[in-house]
Formats: sequence, C-alpha cells, structure tokens
Amino acid sequence: MSNNKKTLLTGDIVRNALKDSFVKLSPVTMMKNPVMFVVEVGTLIVLLMIVFPGYFGTEESIGFNITVFLILLFTVLFANFAEALAEGRGKAQADSLKKTKKETTANKVVNGGVKQVPSTELRKGDLVIVSQGEMIPGDGEVVEGLASVDESAITGESAPVIKEAGGDFSSVTGGTRVVSDKITIRITSDPGESFIDRMISLVEGASRQKTPNEIALNTLLTSLTLIFLIVVVTLAPIAKYLGIELSIPVLISLLVCLIPTTIGGLLSAIGIAGMDRVTQFNVLAMSGKAVEAAGDINTMILDKTGTITFGNRMASEFIPVGPESVSSVAEWSAIGSVKDETPEGRSVLELMKKQGLPYDPSVSEGGEFIEFKAETRMSGIDLKDGRKVRKGAVDAVRKWVEAQGGTIPSDLNAKGDAVAKEGGTPLAVAVDRKIFGIIYLKDTVKPGMKERFDQLRKMGIKTIMCTGDNPLTAATIAREAGVDDFIAESKPEDKIAVIRKEQAEGKLVAMTGDGTNDAPALAQADVGLAMNSGTVAAKEAANMVDLDSDPSKIIEVVAIGKQLLMTRGSLTTFSIANDVAKYFAIIPAMFTLAIPQMEALNIMRLGSPMSAILSALIFNAIIIPLLIPLAMRGVAYKPMSSTRLLQRNIFIYGLGGVVVPFIGIKLIDLFVHLWI
Repeated sequence: MSNNKKTLLTGDIVRNALKDSFVKLSPVTMMKNPVMFVVEVGTLIVLLMIVFPGYFGTEESIGFNITVFLILLFTVLFANFAEALAEGRGKAQADSLKKTKKETTANKVVNGGVKQVPSTELRKGDLVIVSQGEMIPGDGEVVEGLASVDESAITGESAPVIKEAGGDFSSVTGGTRVVSDKITIRITSDPGESFIDRMISLVEGASRQKTPNEIALNTLLTSLTLIFLIVVVTLAPIAKYLGIELSIPVLISLLVCLIPTTIGGLLSAIGIAGMDRVTQFNVLAMSGKAVEAAGDINTMILDKTGTITFGNRMASEFIPVGPESVSSVAEWSAIGSVKDETPEGRSVLELMKKQGLPYDPSVSEGGEFIEFKAETRMSGIDLKDGRKVRKGAVDAVRKWVEAQGGTIPSDLNAKGDAVAKEGGTPLAVAVDRKIFGIIYLKDTVKPGMKERFDQLRKMGIKTIMCTGDNPLTAATIAREAGVDDFIAESKPEDKIAVIRKEQAEGKLVAMTGDGTNDAPALAQADVGLAMNSGTVAAKEAANMVDLDSDPSKIIEVVAIGKQLLMTRGSLTTFSIANDVAKYFAIIPAMFTLAIPQMEALNIMRLGSPMSAILSALIFNAIIIPLLIPLAMRGVAYKPMSSTRLLQRNIFIYGLGGVVVPFIGIKLIDLFVHLWI
C-alpha cells in the first residue's frame, strides 16, 4: 500500500496560501468565522481613524493607531493563511488526481460492431470493449469477461486487481489499465460525473461541511465573543469614571486580545487538515462530518476476508490422495508454482521452505507458464520434456485429467470436501493423467491484528467480525484475531441489524465493505468505508472510499478522526486559557494608576498600559502562525481513557495556555516599552 504522504509545506502551496490570505479578506468570506469577522471589523474601524484622523479627533495618536492597525491586519491574515494552507494541501491532491484524467480512445459497441470514439463522447449505458494494454475510458461495470486491471494510476497500488462480470468486483474506474485478457464494460457515468471527477471535488477541501461538534464550538466561540464585547463596551464608561480615557483603538485592541482569536483563526484549518490527512492515506471522505464521526466511533463492523484475514488464501497443508505421499504432492505443487506470482503461488513455495521439503527448481526451467484464467480455473506449467502440470479447482482439474483419459483417486472428493467444510479452499494438483493431491489454502489472520484490536479496545471501541463461514470456522478466526464478537454465516440483513442495534443504544458505528450486498449496511453506518475495487453501489452508499482497497485501513481512519477531535479540543483549551491569562495580564496594568490596590494583581509588572495592550496584541497575532504546523499535523494521538485524556489536555494545553502568554507578553513588553 502506498500512503502517498507529502511534505507538510511546499513552495507552491505556501505562495498560493499567501495570495489567498488576502482574497479571503472579503467580508462575505470572513462572516463565516464570527470571531475573525469581529477582528476584521475592528481593523477596518482603526483604518478609518488613520485615514480620517480629523473626523475622529485622533491626530495625536496616529502612530499608535497605525501600529494597532498593522497588528490587527496581520492577525486576520495569519488566520486566513492557516485556512488557505490547509485548503492548498487538498487542492494539491486534486491536481495529482487530475493527471489521471487523460483523453483516451474507446472501442464502443455499435450495432454489433466496434467503433473507435473519444472517451468524452461516451454516455451512461454505452458498451465498450477493453483489451490487454488498453486504458479503461470511463467508470463502468464489467458485463462480460474477466481481466486483471492495474489501478496504480489512482490508488498508487502496484498489484493488479481481478475484475469480472457478475461479481462484487465488477466495478471499474476510468483511467485504469487492463493488463490481461479482455472485458466488455457498460459505462455508468456521463462525462464530468465520473468517480475521478467526484474525487477531485471532494479533496478540494474548501467545500467541506461543518460538523455538529464544530458548529457547537462555533456557537461557544461566538458566545464568548459577545460576552467580551459587552465587557469591553462597559469598560469604557467605568474607565472614564475612574479618570482613564480609553480610545477606540485601545478598546478594539483589548477586545481582540480577549476574544478567542487563536482557536477562531485555526478552527477551519483543523477541520480541512483532518480531511486532507485521510486523503494522504488514499482515503476520500465525503465530508468533514465523516472524518469527525470516525473519531467518536464506539463499534466497528469488519468483514473477515481481506480485513482480519489475508483474503488471498495461503497454502497451509499438502494433502496426498490415493497412494501418493506428502513429499510428492509438495514437489509437484512447487514445480507448478515456481513461475506463479500470485499470493497463492508464492505461499506454496513458502510452505515448502517452512516444512523443509525439497524440490528441484531446474525441472521447470524452459517450461511455459500457463496463467490462471476464469474459463479454465487452473494454472500451471508445460515442461520442456512434454509433461503438463496443473493446479486449480478440484472439479476443473478432475475434468482436465478425465479428458486425457486419466483416472480419479477415490478419496479426492472426500478430502476436497473436508477442506471446504473447514472453511478452506482445496486446489488439486495433477501431472498429465494423474492427480497427486490437494493444496489446502487457508485464509489466515494477518500478523499484528490481535494487537490492533487490543488497541481499539483501549480506545473503547467494540469490534464485531462478520463472515459467511460456518460458526466453527468463524469462532476459530475470531479467537485468533481477538475480536470482541462475531456473526457467522452472515447475510446483508444481519449486518444492518447489528448496526441498528448498536445505534439504538446511542453508539456510533463504522462499517467496511466492497460488495453490492454491503451497500445497505454502508449507508446505515455512521462511517461507511467502501473499497475502490468494489461495486459502484457500495461506493455510492459509503461516506468514505479507500482507493487502496485495504479494509483494515478503517483503523487508521478512526485514529485520524480521534486526532482531529483531540487537536480541536487541545487548541480550544489552549486558546481559552490564553484569553484568561491575557485578561489578568492586561486589566491590572491598565487600571493600576486609578486603582492602586490592583497593583497586587499586576504580577507581570508590564511597562505601561499602552505597552501592555500592544504586547498582548502582538502576542495574539504571532501565536496563530506558530500554531499552524500543529493544526495541520494534528496533536499526537495515543489510546487512553477519556478521563486520562482530559487530564493530559488540561495539564499540557490548559496550563501551557496560561503560562505561555505570561512569558510571551512580558518578553514583548520589554521591547515595546522601550520603543514607545
């Protein structure tokens, strides 16, 4: 699997973000972020006081006003820069996807014949024929044939995927290439509506929806802004009564310092960066809500095959039939697999090595490898001495041997059925007219899955395995993998039932799937992760699509979702703690002259009321760009209980949010006091 991770910042992204920082100054755009909109309005008011000082009677304080204006402007620009930077990452991903959209020629079926037309002329319902080496001209479903398809142009994954008519793996994507055989495809999308087009619109993060938690946080920030607005407005008459004249720029500066500008400036960037982070793992989220929901998951439903187990069944035993021995079955299995690059073929040689069984690889030298085909359901090798070795489905090999006049061992069917009943796949091995035995292919649990499920358990996530296997096989796999529960002989309605049951208990549920029969469950789940190799129905039902078709990646998606929530929570804690610290830093410094008793609260000993205001304002402006890398990268996530996580958050970001402003404002004040 290719993660396709990019460096956090590139020159083009930064340059475009700087330009967009000014474009986003439009009031229509800024109104979407109430906190920063207040800052922009304050900046505009101070600018008017600079341009028309006579009208406002501020000729004597023009230098101070210019300083305040520049600091406020930089505060807004830095906030816009954070959001533009996150959007730029998404747009860069979109640009890379656009490179896969190439004009191709399609072999369209017209009146029983074939006509070559540009892919842009294809419409939904058209039939096209794609042969080996040709590019698939548009999204579609395989209606005839079977072929290996190279999807690396989209997924970054080099291993080709088998696509066939009538199965769950019949969906194909425009821009991918057929590497073997020939297939007939029915186009399922009109130009501009292909999966690639939808992906491009998804990863251009500017259109991201706000999530419920984000809306709630925006409401909180807006409320805090209104509260401090009232506080600052009431301070003016109080200060006047005490004999302190507070100018409009001073009041605006005070307001900007006290409202939660830090999290207000970074909030959009955090959400967009969360979507971009899953995109870097080749997972496309349909909205920010999907990423955030992943962070709140309580239950995870996983298919067994390909998720918990390898999916590609591996050789686990050589079973002789008739008078043959284990060594003879193993030897011919190895000879038939020397040139077989499939996972099953490689696993035969690995099992030989593991069991210490000898074979002579020189026997296959000069032989002609016979690839597996859907029609024959066999593969093998024609040796240069004329002998033919075949391995494949038991009934297919039996028919092949019978066609050559060979005899079938009496125990072949019984031993093959025994393997099938245990949930395995039997492959018969034959040489010319003789069957030597069976290769027992078993779907084994992936290394490290048990540890990963332990990790999910620490997150408080319950895991449920769904499988079509019989209860005995399902229980064995569930025990080996370490899942919390399992559903054997699972049907589509069983998956929906368990999802609804969990949701009825107030839990959020994640589901992975790739088939049409998974579509209802994917649509029902709070987080539905569909495989790109699956059907169109599955991809349209889900709210995330994994381009690498690695179902176990849902675990990474959950971790990213939790990281998004942690990042937002951590920076919100830091921001509010900042505001509290700035409040106790500025107010005592401003009122000490009028109220000497407040000297006891002036623990920072700032130089003067004006230097206190400017120092806090400067700190407020520079803290946003300093936190941009953290907002983009996300707070490091480690599985732990909610209580411990809250304690860690308060200690690091709460305490840090109080201490850092005191230190930063004091250091800035030392320079500002000398300047003014």
